[in-house]
Amino acid sequence: QVQLVEFGGASVQAGGSLRLSCVASGYTAPIASSDAMGWFRQAPGKEREGVATIDAVGGNTHYADSVKGRFTISRDNAKNTVYLQMNSLKPEDTAMYYCAAGGYWYDDQGISYNYWGQGTQVTVSS
Repeated sequence: QVQLVEFGGASVQAGGSLRLSCVASGYTAPIASSDAMGWFRQAPGKEREGVATIDAVGGNTHYADSVKGRFTISRDNAKNTVYLQMNSLKPEDTAMYYCAAGGYWYDDQGISYNYWGQGTQVTVSS
């Protein structure tokens, strides 16, 4: 049914910016409370961390404290795409970033999300 593919991961220097994109296929009109999408990341040896989530229509968002003021999540339902604009990147942002769909915007653990992309690597050097 739903398939997610992430784009935009790269290696950048600290202070740089990246924009991640997540394109969904087989996705129907998002209107339910469980139609939120989000970005999660995981570094080697670390637990999965919620980065940013957004509800079905973009009315509610949530950000990890570590990225507030630096990252912005947005979605374009007409294009079946979710974006993560990342500014002022830090070395600690280095991780594999995963797009997820079919969950709740207030779930920062990712437990409620039913669909996951393959991930895109973000590496930030100092």
